[in-house]
Amino acid sequence: MNVYGKHYRTIWVKEDDPAVIRIIDQRPLPHQFVIEDLTTVDDVARAIKDMHVRGAGLIGAAAGYGMYLAARHAPQSSAAFTEALLAAGETLQATRPTAVNLEWAVQRQLTAIAGAGDDVGAKIEAAFSAAQAIADEDAEFCRRIGEHGVSLLEEISKRKGGKAVNILTHCNAGWLAFVDYGTATAPVYVAHNRGIKVHVWVDETRPRNQGARLTAWELGRHGVPHTVIVDNAGGHLMQHGLVDMVITGTDRTLYTGDVANKIGTYLKALAAKDNGIPFYVALPSSTFDWNLRDGVAEIPIEQRDAAEVKTIAGLRDGAIKSVLLTPPDSPAANYAFDVTPARLVTALITERGICPATEAGVLGLYPEKRPA
Repeated sequence: MNVYGKHYRTIWVKEDDPAVIRIIDQRPLPHQFVIEDLTTVDDVARAIKDMHVRGAGLIGAAAGYGMYLAARHAPQSSAAFTEALLAAGETLQATRPTAVNLEWAVQRQLTAIAGAGDDVGAKIEAAFSAAQAIADEDAEFCRRIGEHGVSLLEEISKRKGGKAVNILTHCNAGWLAFVDYGTATAPVYVAHNRGIKVHVWVDETRPRNQGARLTAWELGRHGVPHTVIVDNAGGHLMQHGLVDMVITGTDRTLYTGDVANKIGTYLKALAAKDNGIPFYVALPSSTFDWNLRDGVAEIPIEQRDAAEVKTIAGLRDGAIKSVLLTPPDSPAANYAFDVTPARLVTALITERGICPATEAGVLGLYPEKRPA
């Protein structure tokens, strides 16, 4: 992604110091562009929990680098080293329980480290290599999602005689939610770069406003036409023929097709179904849960601090300030995700192609995951 003329990933190793992991702190966006240094696994855990970084792929990559930092600081004796790494993994996995990429990245790191033998130096090198591989793979998979998904936009564009394709998205599943390219926005960027006219309806995405703050900022930097809307406007737009397709990301998708994503996604899927509008979910394979079968019953839903609902942050007099929205003594509930049943999802867009949101469709793309 280009930011003010310079290419950035969302997370990377500091050029002159491999002991430092750098991230774009997403909290001050879109008003301030801040780069933050992380040097310990606790720094990484705090960055994930407090949403300095957010998005399925990015927090997976952050967990990978967190395990690398944990390895750098772990005791040198073999038994104590292993104990420290297991503890670090548990700390990272506890930060955002709904997102499956965390567990996936931690387990991948533990496997890589265990396979490096008994030498602690070799284990640290293995952790570094695995962290880099997780980040590189995330970026490459998102690039492929864009290449596969753009065919859907091309088809609509042809049907409309070259008029703009109107895409509605929810939350942020763009470059900022991954290492590069993004998922839901990846096909949009490819289409825009190819000269296909597109326009994105950007849900504000309460309570943290990831759409209004992050997706809109991203699209603006890339020159993609877009309009920010309140979350509850989507159904109205669909009723009046102003939405051609919906694309969202996901924090956990079961191999049976159920999708956990930012709270409010389910309502958009219902509105899309009622209006005959295709509803797509874009994700890399690292976001699949290959164990659970029933999303509504089994996916753990993170409940965050009520302050996120009761307050809102914005720019005033050149500074970012928080203001109270609700009566001070009114309680608030903050469910971070909901589950969209597979029956409401038109198809999944993955790095291997597009498939129905069904067990047969997913396993058709990933046959190695079929039960033995």
